[in-house]
Amino acid sequence: MSQVLVISGHPDLNASYTNTVILEQIQSNLSDVEVRRLDSLYPDYRIDVAAEQQAMLAADVIVLQFPFYWYAVPALMKKWIDDVFSFNFAYGPEGDKLKGKDFILSFTVGGPAESYDPLGYNHFTVEQILHPLQQTAYLAGMNYRQPIYTHRMVYIPNVYNELEDVQARAKNHAERLCSQISELLTSPTTRINKFITEWFARFDVLPEDSDFFTRHLARDLTLSLPEGQFLGHEGFRDWYRIALETFKPNCQHLVEQIEVIPNGDKFDVKLRVRLLADTYPDSTFVGQSVNILVDETWQVSFDTQGDVLIHNYLVAPVVS
Repeated sequence: MSQVLVISGHPDLNASYTNTVILEQIQSNLSDVEVRRLDSLYPDYRIDVAAEQQAMLAADVIVLQFPFYWYAVPALMKKWIDDVFSFNFAYGPEGDKLKGKDFILSFTVGGPAESYDPLGYNHFTVEQILHPLQQTAYLAGMNYRQPIYTHRMVYIPNVYNELEDVQARAKNHAERLCSQISELLTSPTTRINKFITEWFARFDVLPEDSDFFTRHLARDLTLSLPEGQFLGHEGFRDWYRIALETFKPNCQHLVEQIEVIPNGDKFDVKLRVRLLADTYPDSTFVGQSVNILVDETWQVSFDTQGDVLIHNYLVAPVVS
């Protein structure tokens, strides 16, 4: 499994003075990296959607590496996005395949930073111009991370910049990108965030077997819910049986807010979660569809294998 997938969108990478340097540095400094060069894979613009989607499924972090062309990605990369981010893969009723993956835009900008300003000749900030790509990540359920970009990355002999300066900036760019990727792959906050995504994805399915959940619960768990307090693994199983009798499978848990706060050797996790679900006729909701917004507070740690372990789990309805 490739932890990091880099999609190179330069239409002619061999002619690039900067994107080549960035890609070389990434491959030299990170392990488990796959770089897919769209210019060599698809010079005819005929994207192998199945192959590209499989590469994305195998990755934890997805990086789009490209030159900033006319305030957007190059045409080949736009075609790749249009084809690969398809219905029931990236969006739609079954389009959760990219949910929880980290998404980074890494790109080179020819113009100076001061030009991307209301008073500059580009008028808008880079972040404003990126909004369509940012929304693409949001719609696909991906974690949109701080983009990495560098200005003054164009080199035209005797016209714009010096080659050694441009390539030095490219190396610095790669260092910043590698640092961000390493942090995403190893930081406690990121590991907890990924666990939260998996936790609620399992709850969406509501499997009969609760073993996945109890593996991540401390033996002395305190579970405080509107239905009452439940203690330990047996207490969780008692509550889970109630949940199975109340909610139909294939519900949706939408995590709207996450905050992870270090607390000694543990972490306090504050969540706001919306539950969209259908219920059974003989439940307390008498078969109605529900839309419930709750605040959750967890206290978690990492066990000796590095897996998340929940010690306290508090759920409180949000009162409007």
